[in-house]
Amino acid sequence: MKAKLIAAALAAVFLSANPVAAEDALTIGFTVSQTGKLNNDSTAQMRGIELWRDEVNAAGGIKAGDKHYQVKLVSYDDESQPARVQQLYTRLIAQDNAQFLFSPYSSGLAATAAIISEQYGKVMLTTGAAEEKTYKLGNKNLFQLYSPAGQYLAGAVAALKEKNPAAKIAFIYEDDPFSKAVMTATRTLAEQQGFKAVLDESYSPGTTDFGPIINKLVSVGADALLGGGHYADGATIARQLYSQKAPVKWVTLLVAPDSPNFATLGDAAVGVSVPSQWEPQVTFKPDFGPTAEVFAKAFTAKYQIEPGYHAGGGYAAGLVLQHAIEQAGSIEPDKVAAKLGAMDVTTLFGHTKFSTDAKDHGLQIGHEMVLAQWQKKDGKLVKEVVWPKPAKTADILY
Repeated sequence: MKAKLIAAALAAVFLSANPVAAEDALTIGFTVSQTGKLNNDSTAQMRGIELWRDEVNAAGGIKAGDKHYQVKLVSYDDESQPARVQQLYTRLIAQDNAQFLFSPYSSGLAATAAIISEQYGKVMLTTGAAEEKTYKLGNKNLFQLYSPAGQYLAGAVAALKEKNPAAKIAFIYEDDPFSKAVMTATRTLAEQQGFKAVLDESYSPGTTDFGPIINKLVSVGADALLGGGHYADGATIARQLYSQKAPVKWVTLLVAPDSPNFATLGDAAVGVSVPSQWEPQVTFKPDFGPTAEVFAKAFTAKYQIEPGYHAGGGYAAGLVLQHAIEQAGSIEPDKVAAKLGAMDVTTLFGHTKFSTDAKDHGLQIGHEMVLAQWQKKDGKLVKEVVWPKPAKTADILY
């Protein structure tokens, strides 16, 4: 009964007083890493997209001019492989007649999909893809939902500066486009803040034994670890740091600690922080769509798990595309792209605004990151927002 009431409340956000029955379908295509190393985060992103579709369709569809369109999602398993992405996005456009696209999860896969979307002139919203490079290649139909990779660890560096300005940092990160882009920017930030890097080491995707790297971290006397990559490697790093009793005082990992599944690590999760695109506790006042609280309740009721930022990003991608179509009063790609370019809106995900400069067209320039940390309260693991100070829900555990 509770789930039905939440669904009804969400539908009311989209539903006009006298809804018109949907006349046509709007096909949106994307791939999901249903298998492979990106499965955890990609699945969460897909769930956010699917919840958005269900709510929009229940409310009568997307209104464009005098028509209402039911959302039809077409997706395939990309197996976390770039070659599959290239094949499948071609299929989505050429065979499934997708009118708009969402990106696959991860910067690497999104970059591959962008080659196809631009080739066919299809508008694609990228979510789960933070690397800036893809938006500096002259692409005209890409629009990035996430804050760019260069901003990911700015909050962690600032928080560390406050707690221990003399900290010795170990950079340990996955050898993939997203993680390397984040670390390139973070090294510069850390140097500007006067930090010393005592270890800088990447590891290959699929690494499961971090013992040798952790031994190096201990031997060089690192106080802080900044790095990670995606869920599987990040969770393993945290688990092995704990089991080896590594004496670091600060750990910030990309991606993995944002997932609710990270709590299954138990005490190994305590104190681990994560740069987050979004957290369900945020209190943004949306110009369009439901609040974070309403979304989080609906997501939890549907999937029996609290949403992380991957789910929030998937849902917000749907909201942003819907808002552009409704403002354009049309599903013509050029008109929708123009509205995306002019967009300046706040959703439950925060502020969204895209660069219209030719040198980085579609790059996200409005959204801001937060830093969350796993803490134990009354014997229970909870994720708190600890930075920036105006957004914090708890003090930093150092």
